[in-house]
Amino acid sequence: MAQEEAMIDRLPMDLLAHIFVFVTCFKDLAQTSGVSRKWREGVKQSIGRRERLSFAGLKMDDESTSRIVTYAYGLKELDISKSCWGCQITDNGLYQLSTAKCITNLSSISLWGMTGITDKGVIHLISRANSLQHLNIGGTFITDESLLAIATSCPNLKTAVLWGCRHVTENGLIALVNNCRKLETINVWGMRVPVDSFYTLLAIRPALQILPQSLLNIGTIPLLPVF
Repeated sequence: MAQEEAMIDRLPMDLLAHIFVFVTCFKDLAQTSGVSRKWREGVKQSIGRRERLSFAGLKMDDESTSRIVTYAYGLKELDISKSCWGCQITDNGLYQLSTAKCITNLSSISLWGMTGITDKGVIHLISRANSLQHLNIGGTFITDESLLAIATSCPNLKTAVLWGCRHVTENGLIALVNNCRKLETINVWGMRVPVDSFYTLLAIRPALQILPQSLLNIGTIPLLPVF
């Protein structure tokens, strides 16, 4: 006797995909896609409809992250910040992500704490992120090379978090502020840059908000400990 078809399997694909949008755990989505061919297609379409993806706190690698982002053609915000669990993204992963169709439409990217990436990977990714408005690249080992790429490729940038980017110099900051004319806020806590440099940035763009505000009220800059 043939098994009766489940009620959920009678739903049209469009509605099934809409239901799967509410499944936020990628492990659950992976299990869901293994139920049937129809469910696998529904999961794929649901990822395509998402405007925000966050891998923060998940054990993701280059392949798994790029595969999911490739399906997310409607993506606007991408968060692959590192956490205590370790999101293991490398330059190779950023290169793979840069080929995804959604990258040109992203308005927000967070690479917070990704110590496994370098200027090479960041430049690959940023060179196609022309719609970017918000970038968090704090806690990484980028240098002025990345800031020059951002200054060239991201004319619509409004906020930049460079918290703890100790290898960035005044030259990189000046290039960023000069070229990103819509820049409103920049977080420079923990950077090894003289205080006078921040006054130079304000001379270029008086309305620029430099965080933390206490930096402009004292004579020294809080530095991250050297390990």
